[in-house]
Amino acid sequence: MTPFGAKLRQLRKERNITLKDMATALDVSSAYLSALEHGKRGKPTWFLVQRIIAFFNIIWDEAEELQRLAEVSDPNITINTAGMDPKATELTNLLSDRIGQLSSKSLEDLIFQIRSASVKED
Repeated sequence: MTPFGAKLRQLRKERNITLKDMATALDVSSAYLSALEHGKRGKPTWFLVQRIIAFFNIIWDEAEELQRLAEVSDPNITINTAGMDPKATELTNLLSDRIGQLSSKSLEDLIFQIRSASVKED
């Protein structure tokens, strides 16, 4: 499941909306919405995210958070480390090999560390 899919499911469940009803309102298939929730589809288009925001009638911070989650919810990422520090290649390979074994807490810690890491200045 992607961060966007988890949030979408949470919003739908909190409002007691069926997948079928939401799909009909958004003019997409139930199968597509289900795949989006389960992370079996790529990140949604900006247009679809805007329709979802309108559907749930969410505003401000919650709408911005949904947009942010959509941006970080591509379940099939490729990282090209050519030309980077060799440590970047090592890091991406370690992450690729071990990400499925990490606990939720470890993932949370890594996300925090990466977000708060100093950015290289050229």
